[in-house]
Amino acid sequence: MASFLAFAFSLLLAPLSPLSASELPMGAMDETPEVSEVLVRKEERRLYLLSGDQVVRSYRIGLGDNPSGHKLYEGDKRTPEGKYVLDWRNSNSDFYKSIHISYPNAEDREQASAWGLDPGGSIMIHGLPNEAGDMAFAFLGLDWTDGCIAVSNEEMDEIWQLVADGTPIRIVP
Repeated sequence: MASFLAFAFSLLLAPLSPLSASELPMGAMDETPEVSEVLVRKEERRLYLLSGDQVVRSYRIGLGDNPSGHKLYEGDKRTPEGKYVLDWRNSNSDFYKSIHISYPNAEDREQASAWGLDPGGSIMIHGLPNEAGDMAFAFLGLDWTDGCIAVSNEEMDEIWQLVADGTPIRIVP
């Protein structure tokens, strides 16, 4: 009886928690709605793939070593906040695979210029370091990047498949 109640309860919660690729039945990726936006909530350490207002997938992320606040200049180890576009991808990344975020935008460049600073760039959504090997698990759930957004390699494969170049990304505190 207890196992039946646990099963029934899990069915009630299922719509509230989007599944990762490893939890999906075969062929389910083909049925996924088109991703219209990527949303990153830094305080939650979550990246959401959205189709309209519907959450299609959700991932735990790692951010820059200095995660609080908006990226101000190159080397500050912060993840930017604002509206950008996922504009190109790199299948030969040092971090498994990566998708570029269009940081800095005009406002970011203007702000950095006013302070006489370089805003930096090369901010990506990416997998784990290639050289990590068997120790890759040690990076999961930590803030360790230079300002990028990190996910597991399996999750990066899923994001790579579901998110098209030109998709908007919104990064909020």
